[in-house]
Amino acid sequence: MSTVLFEPFRIKVVEPIRISSKEERFEWMKQAGFNVFNLTAEQVMIDLLTDSGTSAMSHDQWAALQSGDESYAGSKSFLELEEVAKDIFQKDIIIPVHQGRAAEHLLFSVLVSEGDMIPSNGHFDTTGANIEDNGGEPINLPLEAASKISVSHPFKGNMDIEKLRVFLTDNGSKVPFVMLTISNNTGGGQPVSLENIEAVHAVCQEFSKELVIDACRFAENAHFIKKREKGYEELSTKEIAQKVLSLASIITFSGKKDALVNIGGLLCLNNEELAEKLKNRLIVTEGFATYGGLAGRDLAAMAQGLREVLDERYLDYRLRTIEWSVERLYERKVPVMIPAGGHAFYLDSKSFFPHIPPEHFPGIALVAELYMRAGVRAVELGNVAFGKRDSLGNNIFPPLDLVRFAFPRRVYTQAHIEYVADSITELYEERESVQGYAFEHEAPVMRHFRSTFRPLGSM
Repeated sequence: MSTVLFEPFRIKVVEPIRISSKEERFEWMKQAGFNVFNLTAEQVMIDLLTDSGTSAMSHDQWAALQSGDESYAGSKSFLELEEVAKDIFQKDIIIPVHQGRAAEHLLFSVLVSEGDMIPSNGHFDTTGANIEDNGGEPINLPLEAASKISVSHPFKGNMDIEKLRVFLTDNGSKVPFVMLTISNNTGGGQPVSLENIEAVHAVCQEFSKELVIDACRFAENAHFIKKREKGYEELSTKEIAQKVLSLASIITFSGKKDALVNIGGLLCLNNEELAEKLKNRLIVTEGFATYGGLAGRDLAAMAQGLREVLDERYLDYRLRTIEWSVERLYERKVPVMIPAGGHAFYLDSKSFFPHIPPEHFPGIALVAELYMRAGVRAVELGNVAFGKRDSLGNNIFPPLDLVRFAFPRRVYTQAHIEYVADSITELYEERESVQGYAFEHEAPVMRHFRSTFRPLGSM
């Protein structure tokens, strides 16, 4: 029997791709200030900017859209979503919001105060920005292996338990809760082991701290546990997910990832007193507690997506797609992070362009050059996205200068990804001809979204 792992679905609707020329793409990039966020969707041939809200929905999800109940309060669609979410997330109170950052904003506006410090295995951009917006400081405590792109570790997304214990010993009075993001997007889409989650939970119990889990890719992380962690081979991915999520006091969730929808999110918890505070703020900012800024049809599609995402055949295909991509690039000596993560592969732009100094943003160079050459859009998650400036205006760079290629769920085929791998390989072979970039306009918050750049040298 063939060992080929094919897509466990049929494609019933297609969208034409506009095949552009290199000359067109160069002009578009100039107009966009050499920031791929400023491109229009039609100007992109293969879009790996994000896996958030870019999934292809199933026919059952489209059917759910048609049957959505648009009642303002107590809609049937919310009750269906609530039932599914309670089962998966192991929490009694389910609060819908329009996306994951809305859940973060709502929660942090109640729990984070000026001077607070929030430790995590790796805060992503919106999480860190929402903490800072409420006067707190995001603290990352990843494993040492997480900063070494060529070191293989099955659970590179883990939190360093000893660092967490020391941090809480020294700063416990300033820490309202501890966060874990599964999988660890900031650290290369790497999974977190159940052993590590249990250890973080135990430390939280020891120091009387709540554990908040950012569960936007909970299904992918649970499937990694099934595949890589000894002792869980016989459990279903759903059972593993339930076990993981039961350890959290509070869950923030972006449905735009592992609920396979284009919009939506959740806050899940058991604390009724906290839930009342959150719902009161929700009504002011998002909407009534049973719709949270979403249409009833979106609630219905999210409920169906949560049912579908735990299909182990789908998850086998999903994780293998990323793994296959990493294998191709690794074979070609391209500096790709190993092992493969769950939703994206990540390139080390510092190693890709060793001749470009960090202050000239090799990650921006990689993203811009690849788009202009091949029409592929990725995202810089390094010196621009996670870099800061000190009080004197000097750059403070993160440990890793990564470029992420995030795969929309159920959208692209193997041929698309082979084209991406070939285009990256060609750029790597010609890397010495590429020069760095500088800020034209530096945005004050989440710089990679809204800053513009200019290429250095002749272009």
